[in-house]
Amino acid sequence: MPRDASTRPGQPYGQLKHLPVTPALREYLLRCATPHDPVLASLYEETAALGDIAVMAVPIEETALLTLLTRLLAATTAVDIGTFTGLSALAMAYGLAPGGRVITCDVTDRWAGTAREHWERAGVSDRIDLRVAPADEVLDGLPAGTVVDIAFLDADKEGYCRWYRRLVPMLRPGGLLVADNVFLSGYVLAPELAAEGAERRSAEALRTFNAMVAADERVEALPLPIADGLTIARKRSAL
Repeated sequence: MPRDASTRPGQPYGQLKHLPVTPALREYLLRCATPHDPVLASLYEETAALGDIAVMAVPIEETALLTLLTRLLAATTAVDIGTFTGLSALAMAYGLAPGGRVITCDVTDRWAGTAREHWERAGVSDRIDLRVAPADEVLDGLPAGTVVDIAFLDADKEGYCRWYRRLVPMLRPGGLLVADNVFLSGYVLAPELAAEGAERRSAEALRTFNAMVAADERVEALPLPIADGLTIARKRSAL
């Protein structure tokens, strides 16, 4: 588009490139995307019906991105930290190469029944290995030399730095680490404005995480303004 067609008088070029995603614009985005798989859409709706706790679920547009990234990598090993109702695990399972698996974990099995029911309906239950245990324990239990194609972080924000340090060495060259909620409603800009307690600790942890990823020469990374912020970090090839 010519520059004069995307600017207004007195407005620097480029400002209009960063539009707020209003509810109407998000609905339009979803209409323009490939239709979601019916089972995944059903799981998303069932999750939304849980009430306030549904805020822990990944937005449905993120599930589409996870499937796409997993498929582009021809991934055979995916790690999903933070199962909840199984949306992210299902999304990555759809994108796996033949014989691939998603290792997903959560500290509770409260929603495991919902997750497994939908995984079975989608015909991917044999590709998903659910482990009800802390993520550190699950990572400890992986066989030595395990190579990960894609990892997704969407659990306790205070664990992000620790899990990142453990997962990046396991990623294959060109592999991806994807981290959700990296903006935390904007509180990463000023953690002191977050409510005291868990929210403030999460904001501080994510601010540290974002800085650590940006400074890590092993990866090339970009936080994207999708939902509450989504970082995609690609492991560089060995020099």
